[in-house]
Amino acid sequence: MSGDRESELFQAVTINLFGAAWAAMGKVPNPMTGKIERDLGIARLTIDTLTALEVRTRGNRTPDEDKLFERVLADLRLNYLDEVKKGEVAKSESGPEPEATA
Repeated sequence: MSGDRESELFQAVTINLFGAAWAAMGKVPNPMTGKIERDLGIARLTIDTLTALEVRTRGNRTPDEDKLFERVLADLRLNYLDEVKKGEVAKSESGPEPEATA
C-alpha cells in the first residue's frame, strides 16, 4: 500500500471518529438512527480516543495529518465544553432536585 493511500485511510479514520463525537454531542443526527442523540460520555470517550491516536502517532504523521488532528481536536474540545456548560445551565434553570420523602 502506498504512503498516500495509508495517509488517506488514516485521515478517514480521524474524520469518522470526529463525526462520531459530533453526533454523540447531539450536534448532528446519529447516522444509524437519523435522530439527534446526546451522550456526552460517548463523546468524551471518542475525544479521548482521538487524543490517544494523536499522542501515539506523534512524529510519524505528515504535515496534513498534523493539521487535521490540530483542527479536529480543538473543535471537539471546544464544542464538548460548550455542551457540558449547556447541561449545567439547564440543571440550574430547572431548579433544585426534589428531595425524596420517606
